Amino acid sequence: MADFDPPGAGDLFPPPIFGEVTKPMVLVVLSVLIIATFFLVTSRNLKLVPGRVQFAAESVYDLGRDTIAREQIGAKDFRPYVPFIVSIFCFVLVNNIFGLVPLVQFPTMAHIGFPAAVALLVVFPVYHWVGIRRHGFAGYLRNQFVIPGVPKPVLWGLLVPTEVILKFFFDPVNLAIRVFAAMFAGHLLVVVFTLSGEFLLLEAGPLLKPLSVLSFATAIGITALEALIQVLQAYIFATLAAHFIGRALASSH
Repeated sequence: MADFDPPGAGDLFPPPIFGEVTKPMVLVVLSVLIIATFFLVTSRNLKLVPGRVQFAAESVYDLGRDTIAREQIGAKDFRPYVPFIVSIFCFVLVNNIFGLVPLVQFPTMAHIGFPAAVALLVVFPVYHWVGIRRHGFAGYLRNQFVIPGVPKPVLWGLLVPTEVILKFFFDPVNLAIRVFAAMFAGHLLVVVFTLSGEFLLLEAGPLLKPLSVLSFATAIGITALEALIQVLQAYIFATLAAHFIGRALASSH
């Protein structure tokens, strides 16, 4: 019987399609086209009594507007940021769901570069910009990093450096790693159990072959769980983005 060679992290990332263009790059572009087309089509001929597709679009928009943006940013300030929050939610969601699509079967957010780019190049510039626009540069820094009533040695020696590290390093890193780790781990587990089932079915001895059924069943169960986690992680990502914006706009620390 041949030895089982378990898949590793490198096995999850396909080689370039052509030149430097990789499958995840293509999927990111495809996700933008899918989202834009979906909302353009569903909003072209709006009806008072929506059909199923219009209802789906309105449900996604209502989730981003009322459940995420309004709750995290506040009823007074949330409206200008609804398109941003809905876009972030849909982008992460579609790229996560790619992991379930036959022939595609790769959640783009399982590649750390993509969630890192969204967190560091999109969410956090917006987060800091809205705060600076609301409070002014000096006022924003004071609002974010200075806690009133704290003795100066403690404030400048401990709390301010801690707040700077948290808000300029740990917050964006945590935002990116949260969705990356969930997508990467789920996808890797599915691959491991699928290949294990194939190995047990084709290469193992007669006594071990029945275990292939268990391995395939586990892969299916993890896939179902991964579908739930994909939606949940998109929701968490958008909620945290809205939370950061709300924190930047707040009048006090």
